[in-house]
Formats: sequence, C-alpha cells, structure tokens
Amino acid sequence: MSEKKENPQQKPQQIELELSDTDALGTYTNLAMITHSPSEFVVDFISVMPGLPKGKVVKRMIMTPDHAKRLLNALADNVRKYEEDFGQIKLHEKVEVPINFRGQMGQA
Repeated sequence: MSEKKENPQQKPQQIELELSDTDALGTYTNLAMITHSPSEFVVDFISVMPGLPKGKVVKRMIMTPDHAKRLLNALADNVRKYEEDFGQIKLHEKVEVPINFRGQMGQA
C-alpha cells in the first residue's frame, strides 16, 4: 500500500463560515424526529411547549448518510467532553410523545 504524502508547501484549505444575526440568536428545540431513506437522513427539530396541543417544526435538516454518521460522532464526542467538565447528563424516564404530523415527511 502506498502512503499519501503531503506537499509541505501545501496549506490545508480553510473555509470561511457566515452566520447571520438571526441565526446567531439560535432557535429553541426540545424534540427531534428523524427519518431516513437509502440516500438521505431528514432531521426535524421541533419546539413543543407544555400544555399546548400543537408543536412547531422550527428547522428541517437534510443530510447524506455519511454526514449523519459524522454528526453522530461529533455529538458523541461533545457529550463526552461535556460530561468530563460538568458531570454525567441524567436522562429522565423515556417519554412517548403522540404526534400527528401535518406537512411533508422527508422522502428521497
């Protein structure tokens, strides 16, 4: 097997990221629904308020399977680091949320 040698003069490519003022404020979400097909994962981030009969999908993210796995690994790594700094995250008992989804489901 041959090893890929890097050119010492070649610098890693940097990507400039832009974050709008609106997106910088963030969006509250306390529920996520995930669906998938052979070609993509669809993650709907939802905000549900106690006592209200209706929640709202606040953001839908669509990604390829390899990006979904990278997200999984990045989240696992960040949860591990968080727990090292602040202690174990305790999960409450499993909560089943009956959902009547109105709108388009993720499809490929």
